[in-house]
This record gives sequence, C-alpha cells and structure tokens, in this order.
Amino acid sequence: MEFILEEGKHLHEECSTLILPALSIGNVGQLAIDLLVSSMGADRVGYLDDPFVLPCVGNDAYGSASRGDLALPLEAYDSPSNALSLIQQRSPLVKGKMVEFAKSLADFAISSRKNHVVVLSSLDAGRRKRIDMSSEMQIFYLSSTHKDGTDDHCEKMGWKRLQEYNPTERKWEFLNDLAEGKFIDEGNWPSEDELIDEDYYPSLPFAALFSCFKAKGLKVTCILCYCSEGDNVPDSFQLAEATCKLLGLSISNFHGWWMAHSVLMDEFVWATSR
Repeated sequence: MEFILEEGKHLHEECSTLILPALSIGNVGQLAIDLLVSSMGADRVGYLDDPFVLPCVGNDAYGSASRGDLALPLEAYDSPSNALSLIQQRSPLVKGKMVEFAKSLADFAISSRKNHVVVLSSLDAGRRKRIDMSSEMQIFYLSSTHKDGTDDHCEKMGWKRLQEYNPTERKWEFLNDLAEGKFIDEGNWPSEDELIDEDYYPSLPFAALFSCFKAKGLKVTCILCYCSEGDNVPDSFQLAEATCKLLGLSISNFHGWWMAHSVLMDEFVWATSR
C-alpha cells in the first residue's frame, strides 16, 4: 500500500485518531464517513493506492457543484480542528485479500502516528439473534481495551459489547493468528460449506481490521449497528452520532450537519447503482 499526498498538502500530527469504514451491508460505514467528512469540512490530504482495492472513479463527492475533482477508491482526509483523520473506501476488495489489506492499513496507521482507530460497520439484521426493544438506538461495539472486547467508556454510554465475539473460538483465534503473522496450516481450516453460524462475524471485514490493528498494538474500537438493505441514511446518521459521542465531539459545532443529508442521499444513489 502506498500513500500519495495531494500537491501542497501534508498530514497533521495532531490528528491522532483515525476513523474508517468496514464494508458491509447497506454501505452504512461508508455513508457515515461521508457524513463526518462533509459536516466537519475535512480536507482531502491524499489517497492510498493498494493492489487489492478494485478501481473506481467518480465526480467530487462533497462539492455543491461538479468541478471535475475526481473521487478515488481510497481517500484520506484530515480535520485538524477535531484532531481526526478519516479514510473513505469507495470500492470493494479482491476476494480473499481482506487480511492483507487490513495489515497494510495498520502499517499506514502506525507510520502516520495514530494512537486510536475507530472502525464503523453495519451488521446483517437477519443474523441478529436477540432484539432489545428497550432502546431505539442500539449500538454495539468491540474494543481492544480488554481481552474480552469490553471497554468501560463504551459501557458507560449504554452500548453493548458484540455478544458474538469470543477470542477463544476457532475462527477468532485463526484470524488473530493471521493478523500476528503466525504460521497457519490453512489445510486444517474447513471449507465455506463447513462453516457454522459462529464463524459468520469473524469472517466480516470489521473483524479483520480489528484483529490487524490490535496485533500492531493500536487501540481500536469498532462501532456497529444492525440494519437491512434499503434506505440506510438513518442508520448512517446513527453510526456517525455514536462516533461523535465516543470521541466527545459535539455535532452542534459542525457546519452543515443536517445539510449533509442531501449529500448522503446522492452518495447512497451513487453507491447502490454501482
């Protein structure tokens, strides 16, 4: 993976927290990143070139007028006033290359001196086993703070740790070994037809990102919400608001928070038409 700076731009050392999406159902993580970039007025400082990211190109995703600025598959943004960096991923990966991609992103985070990584992802509502009707806003999380995936700050906010995370289960262990670069005899791993329900969550992109960032010694927090395919703009607002809450940011300080809704709708149409 290679990072290319925009002409005349530079990375801001004060941007020590990195936020990025994990591709999943409804593109919710990507839409949440679009909302954060647009409402913060984050500046694109460069882009990442990775052989495992499928190529795509589009017009400027955030400008009010079509100026001809190209939107690329993997872009980096900085918001110095909020001490945040954001990565937007606009296209999927080559099949089977998620762990290699996650390792490269972890190396980038280390080289750019990030100390906290926040991963935004949706989960398939059809896989949800238990539904809590006591709260409208149901956010789940996974953190590297403790070995069991819990985090005191997240618990105080009323979030629930992803129940399906069990670091002693076979695929979570397998994923952790891959992230740490241990020798793996993949011949002992069952085929896709032999996978069981417990293998679903560790097979998702957010799990590979979590494991690879954690293996590098970075603090990583995954913010997760369940959804279905359709109009996922409300889900993206929920995920973006949860991100601000985690980081102690007030959305009232962001210019154009609600105006960004129209930007998200355009992005939603663009993403679902690909």
